[in-house]
Amino acid sequence: MTSDTLDNVEVLLVEDTSEDAELTIRTLKRHGLANHMMWVKDGAAALDFLFGTGAYVGRDKTNMPRVILLDLHLPKLSGLEVLRHLKADPLTHQIPVVVLTSSTEESDMRRCYGLGVNSFVSKPVEFEAFVKVVGKMGFYWLLVNKLPGL
Repeated sequence: MTSDTLDNVEVLLVEDTSEDAELTIRTLKRHGLANHMMWVKDGAAALDFLFGTGAYVGRDKTNMPRVILLDLHLPKLSGLEVLRHLKADPLTHQIPVVVLTSSTEESDMRRCYGLGVNSFVSKPVEFEAFVKVVGKMGFYWLLVNKLPGL
């Protein structure tokens, strides 16, 4: 991926499960919503991408994604830790974060909303339901929702 491509990302998908990531990407592409998408497989890579560190040194940090789709159960750094970093930093605190997770635990929802998540979506297990939820979610966050100056 070129640095120009890295600087025009609209969706950052943070997901360690290849099958879920591929299905999410395919669904968003099918709806014309994944033209500028980046997929990272762990929480540390997500922060590196957003803050232009590690493998992403030199990425233009003024070009942030319109939305971050964040799994909770990630290697290296959990989704909760990623969310905590994002919402505490002035550079990233306004970026909408949608937790897209297999969890249906009330405690996970409370922690996420307490940290400032914009939406909490439990991944449906059934294929068609998953496709429908991801499609609607992408439509809302990328086409309907308005962001100030991002």
